[in-house]
Amino acid sequence: MDSLREPQENGAKRPTGVPPGNASKVAVVVNGNAKSVTSEVIATLDEILDSGDLYVSRRIEDSASIAKTLLDRGYDTILTGGGDGTFTVVVTAVVREAKARGIPYPRFGLLRLGTGNSLAWVVGASKTGGGKRAAGALSADLARLKSDAGSRPLPLVEVENTLSPFCGFGIDANVLHDYGVTKGFLAKGPLARIAPGIVSYAIAATTRTIPSYLLKSAPHCRIINRGGEAFRIGDAGRVRPGSFANGEVMYEGPATIACLSTIPYYGFGFRMFPWAAEREGKMQLRVSTISSVLFVKNFPAIWRGEYQNPEALFDFFVDAVEIQMDPATNFQIGGDIQGARTQVLARLHEPVPVVDFYAPPRA
Repeated sequence: MDSLREPQENGAKRPTGVPPGNASKVAVVVNGNAKSVTSEVIATLDEILDSGDLYVSRRIEDSASIAKTLLDRGYDTILTGGGDGTFTVVVTAVVREAKARGIPYPRFGLLRLGTGNSLAWVVGASKTGGGKRAAGALSADLARLKSDAGSRPLPLVEVENTLSPFCGFGIDANVLHDYGVTKGFLAKGPLARIAPGIVSYAIAATTRTIPSYLLKSAPHCRIINRGGEAFRIGDAGRVRPGSFANGEVMYEGPATIACLSTIPYYGFGFRMFPWAAEREGKMQLRVSTISSVLFVKNFPAIWRGEYQNPEALFDFFVDAVEIQMDPATNFQIGGDIQGARTQVLARLHEPVPVVDFYAPPRA
C-alpha cells in the first residue's frame, strides 16, 4: 500500500492511552493486495474473528473510510496484516481521524503477513508461514492478544504527513526496489520457497544495489537540526561531548544512506538502528559513506548492528531534522518507495500504544 498524502491536522496533543472498553474488542485490517494475504489467510481470519471484525483494503482510498468505521465501532485494538507499509497506512489514517475527533488513539498491532515486518521483531508477532502453519500462528497471536498481550508506547517518525517506524534516502530505498525484483525472479524458479526472505534481500543488496553504487558517486547530503538539542552517538551508544542546536548543520558531505528510525530493525531482523530506542524523546538518524567493499566484508556485523566505524557511520539522536540531497535521491517511508526527493522534513511524533507480546499484560 502506498502512503497517505492528506495534510495532517496540527494542534494540541491528544491522549494516547487505549480508550476504556472491552479489551478483547479487536479489528484486523489486511492489505488484500499483499501476496501473503491469500484467500486462505482471509478465510482463516474470518473464522477466528467475530463477524464483521475483518476489514480487507484493496485501495489506498479505502484507508480513510476504514479508519472512520473502526473508530465508530469502538475497537480498542486494531491489528494490521500485510507488512510495514500496511501498518504505516492504517496507523496514519486512524491517528488522523482520532485527532480530528479529539479522542484517544486505539492500540495498534500487527500480524506477520508481509515480507519484511520490521515491527514483528520488536513486538514478538509470530511467524505465519503458509497453510495450516499460518492458521495456527494467526490463531495463537489472536488468542495471546485477548488473554495476555501487553502494551507499550511506540513513537513514530512523521514525514510527508505520514507516520512510520522508519524512513530513508539512498541505498536503503534502492535495495527495497532491488529486493522486489530479485524476489520476483527467484519466485519463478526452484528457489521460490526462500524468495520472500533474507536470502533475496542479501542477493539484491550484493548483486544489484551495491554494484550500482560502484558506477556513480554518492549524492551530496546536508542535514540541519530542526528540533531540540541533538547529539552525535559514539561507541556502544554513548553520547559524544557537545551537541547541535536548532538550525545547526549536523552533517554535510557524501552519503550512500541517510535514514531515521524509532525502532532498531528493518525487515528480517536487520538491526540497522541499534540505538533507536535508547533515548526517550529522540529517534536515531544514521548517515553512512560505507563503501561497497566494506559493506560486503562486514555484512554479518552490520546485520547484527555491531559494526562500528566512525569514519563511515555517523549516528545521531534527534527529534526533528531537515535532510537535503543533491541530486534527487530515492526516498522510502515504511519500506514503500516514494520516488526521488531533494528535501524532506521529519520529526518525532508522539507515541501511539502498540501490542507488545514481550511487555507485561495489561491490567
